[in-house]
Amino acid sequence: MSSSPAADPVESVSESTADDWTLERSVERYDELGVGDVVRFAKPITDDDVSSFADASGDLNPLHLEEGYAAGTMFDGRIAHGGLVAGTISAALAQFPGVVIYLSQELEFRDPVEIGQTVTATCEIVEALGENRYRLETTAVDEAENTVIAGEAVVAINPPPADD
Repeated sequence: MSSSPAADPVESVSESTADDWTLERSVERYDELGVGDVVRFAKPITDDDVSSFADASGDLNPLHLEEGYAAGTMFDGRIAHGGLVAGTISAALAQFPGVVIYLSQELEFRDPVEIGQTVTATCEIVEALGENRYRLETTAVDEAENTVIAGEAVVAINPPPADD
């Protein structure tokens, strides 16, 4: 079996966009990973994010896309898709060292996120399940520190690929 050469990193994220993102993590090396380790990832949820998510997912709910429609709802204006906000949790999980594979996720959507708000996702390993599998507490908060999503994930975190 032959292996293909390593692909170059995807460069679809503009530098100006990534400049608005923040990342904190308590562990840098795969071999030091364990219970209590945390990753926090924050980014603003922009109008472009909402439009791109609608295009990619097919979720064209006018609550997210049409100001006039959304103004007449209980939210008094447009809000971000729940799946888009939950994506910040996925982004945080991907920052643990190693190859992170999502196995399951339970989510409770508690509050809406207004477009333009910065969301911070926190993922903390709360249990080692064996065989490189971990249970994590996952949350997303808005700028006012309101929990907008709470949940739990199970992931496999495998060793990073060996350098050729």
